[in-house]
Parts: sequence; C-alpha cells; structure tokens
Amino acid sequence: MKAIIRILRARRAAARRAARLLLAGAFALGLIAPAFAEPPLEKTEIRYQGWAGQVTFTELAEDLGYLAPLKLKWIGNTISGPQDIQTVVTGDIDVGGAFYGAIIKLIAAKAPIKAVVGYYGSDANTYYGYYVKDDSPIKTARDLIGKKVAVNTLGAHLEFVLREYLARNGLSAVEVKQVTLVAVPPVTAEQALRQGQVEVSALSGVLRDKALERGGIRSLFNDTDLFGQFTGGAYVLREKFIKDNPNMARKLVEGISRAIQWAQTAPPDEVRARFNRIIAERKRNEDASSIKYWKSTGVASNGGVISDAELQVWVDWLVRDGLLKPGQIKASDTYTNEFNYFRPGKTAEAR
Repeated sequence: MKAIIRILRARRAAARRAARLLLAGAFALGLIAPAFAEPPLEKTEIRYQGWAGQVTFTELAEDLGYLAPLKLKWIGNTISGPQDIQTVVTGDIDVGGAFYGAIIKLIAAKAPIKAVVGYYGSDANTYYGYYVKDDSPIKTARDLIGKKVAVNTLGAHLEFVLREYLARNGLSAVEVKQVTLVAVPPVTAEQALRQGQVEVSALSGVLRDKALERGGIRSLFNDTDLFGQFTGGAYVLREKFIKDNPNMARKLVEGISRAIQWAQTAPPDEVRARFNRIIAERKRNEDASSIKYWKSTGVASNGGVISDAELQVWVDWLVRDGLLKPGQIKASDTYTNEFNYFRPGKTAEAR
C-alpha cells in the first residue's frame, strides 16, 4: 500500500512540474497574459500642441514606444507655455506644459490642474540669456529703467527671471515697472534687438547660438546666474482627466518621464538624430535646422521628478510680488509624482 501511495505522489509531482513548464512556455509565447499586465486604458488618444521645428517629450515618448497603445493627436502648434496650459484647462488638449510660475498662478485662480512631470529647465548648456547689442550702454540692471525687453510671452519664465534680476540688483517696485516687457515671437526676437525695436532680447537654444554666431551682441545675464541648474516648468493634466482616466494618465506620464530620462542619458548626437527623423517623418513643412544646436534637456532631476523646492521658489516670489497671499498655495498641492516612472520608492528598473 505504501508503495502505491509513493507512486501516486510521484506522479502528482511530475504532473505539477509538467504544468509549470507548459505555463511558462505559454507565457514565453505570449499565449497567456501575465497577472501583472497593465490594466486596460480608458481611451487611447492624447491631444496635444507641438512647437514648430522642435520635438516635445510627448512626441519623443511615442517615437520611443513608451506610450503604446496610446496615440498622439496633434492639433496645432504653440509658442507660449501659458497658452498651452490654458488650452489644457479649457479641455481642448489633454496635456500641455508651462513655467512653474504660470502653473501656480493658474492654480491660484482655481484652475483644476496638476503638474505631473518636469520637462524643461536650465543648465550649463541649455539656458535663457538676456542680450544687448555690443554698443549698447546697458551694463547693469539699473540701466534697464525706461528700456524695452523682448520676451516670448508675458507672465511666464522670461518675465519672472527678469524681474528677479531687477529685484536682486536693488530696483524698487516702482522702478521695476518702468522696464517695459514686449511680447515677441522667439524667432523674431534677435531681429527686434538688432533693428532697435527693443534694447534687450531674451534668447535660448538655437536662436541664441545663431545670434551669437552672427556677432554684434553680448550677454547681460543668464537665468542660471540667478538660480543655477533648475527645472523650470512641468507638463500638467486636468484633475478630472486624472480621475476619469487613471490608467491612461499613468501610461502617459510614465512614458514622458522615460523619454526625458532617455534624452538625459543618451549621447546628444543620438538624440539629435532621432529628433531630425521625427520632424522629417511628421511632414509639417517646418525648419528643423535648430535641432543641430540641441545640447541637453535642462531638466535637473531624473525623469523630471518634481520636488517642493522647485515650486516653492516661485510661490515665494508670487507672495513677495503681491500676486499671492501668504499661505494661499502650498507647493505640495500643485503637483503629483504619482505617475512618474522614476518617482521615489518605485523600482522602475525592475519592470
């Protein structure tokens, strides 16, 4: 009897081993979905705005395969972060990005949005500079009183940085108001400076490098002179979008953060080559010559993970400027890292 029991047990053990082998083979062949498969997405289309001659990290994420099965739907281009996130608020697009100060102001105005991943910033290679002509008498912040400064849009990164520069150099609130900001499309900012329409133009990236190659202009100051390396802005989502589409939101933000990290770590030549191919394949009749000047993301954190400190500097600035009341906005309430692939505590590398 004992011998029969041993034989039965041996057969059952062999059957279990065979079943495990069959199951492993089925997983390997993709015949059975693993238990840890991603949950189904609520929708598969993401609406966004692009930038002419540039590749956004949302577009890069799709090209790298990080968004699938999500598909991007391009609805046009923008030249302004504030316009981009206002279009998110109105529901005309699903994801857009802007300077942290503009995001905070919009949230203070009761806009139901959350910053979800930092996407641009300044470092030694990628920064905004404020330029004057070589023969300009402007040497200091005080020399800007009564002068005109070209920025891409009002109420965004370039205005905040300029006003911080003026304040740090001792100009009073009354004197700061005597420096006139002029909204100028970035592609014409150099021309406006050279033709004397403004005394100072803010330039970055290819527009800055091309202008410097042509000569005749000099730097007054850079944003990194004030803040060092910093992430300056984030992509935002509507809170309702996150609530209604949690799986979609996670897939989108994880994909964008992975694309940012790829661009942070890949050789610049490889990044530029991919950007050029993306622009060529999307066929929007645009000039891609600026891509050869791309040097870095400027994003200070791995994959654009957001921190309180990044936003608090601008919360404090808005309070000092009287645009916010003390305690009106908490930095931690304006963003979430919940969906970032590199969020603290997440073992992204194990996935």
